Parts: sequence; C-alpha cells; structure tokens
Amino acid sequence: MSKKAEFVFEDGEWWYKKRDNGTRRIRVDAYLRENSNRMFVNGKYVPASHPLHKPGRYKSFEAAAFDSLKNYTQSKEGQVYIISNPNFKGWVKVGMAVDANDRLNNYQTSSPFRDYKLDYTFDTEDRRASEAAAHTALDARFPRNGEWFKCSPRQAWSIIANVVNQSNKKAA
Repeated sequence: MSKKAEFVFEDGEWWYKKRDNGTRRIRVDAYLRENSNRMFVNGKYVPASHPLHKPGRYKSFEAAAFDSLKNYTQSKEGQVYIISNPNFKGWVKVGMAVDANDRLNNYQTSSPFRDYKLDYTFDTEDRRASEAAAHTALDARFPRNGEWFKCSPRQAWSIIANVVNQSNKKAA
C-alpha cells in the first residue's frame, strides 16, 4: 500500500512530502500551522463555514459535536432524512441530523449486514422543526412506531419534500 504523504528527515530538517510523486515538500512546522484550523470528519474535510466546525480530526460528527456540545445544541441547520432497511420491509425511519451520511454510519454499526440505506435527504434551515413537521404530516397518513412509518421511501419523500420546503420558507 502506498502512502499518501509522509514525514521525512532531509537536509537537516523534518519535511512533509505531499501526495504527488514526492517532489513537493513543506516544512513540518509550516504544515502543522497550515492545518491547525482545519476540521476533518472520517477523513473528509469540513469547511470553516459548517455550523459544527471545530479544528481537529474526528471519527464522526457526533464525536465532534460532543467535543463542541454548545455548537451542537445551538446549531439549527442540518438535514431531515429517510432511511430504510430490507429487514423492516414497508417501513421507513424519518429523522434529523447535522449530516445524514454520518447518521447512516451510526446505524450501520448496529447492523452486521450494513444494510441500512439512506433513501433521501432534505437540507433544512431548522432540522428540529422540519423533522417535527414531517412527523406530523406523515402521522396523519401512515401508521407510526416512534420515528418509523409504515410507507415506502417514495411516499414519505412526496410528503416530506413539501413540509421541508415550507419549513425553510418560514425560517428564511
């Protein structure tokens, strides 16, 4: 397996060699200074504009959130999502998260088959209000057990798309 980058001692100094053919290098102290304000979640760069941005490297947004709990509780924007699992045929889970893919990864850890599927996501200005409105709208049409609704992902999508759109208009 080839390394993406490496630290090497050359010319009496420590250098960080970049991914490309190893010809590009930067002093380690400059590299650390340059990256001290960046955030990475599961190896993916998160821009400073993200509401939960906190410099560092984290395995999940949940880990980052608990590390910066104040930002997590005050942050409103995020996503409402629809998740399904073939073991619960005819049921979908409608929930909210800062990042739906991150939430999906949390569900996968509880399933030995890693068979949860993220069917749809909706970006929203207020994830809590949008999720509550989505639950209310779905509850009026489909049987419910907690956050799980007896309907297809497509049926849930057709209702939630309108609800989230209305919630976003109210938040704006």
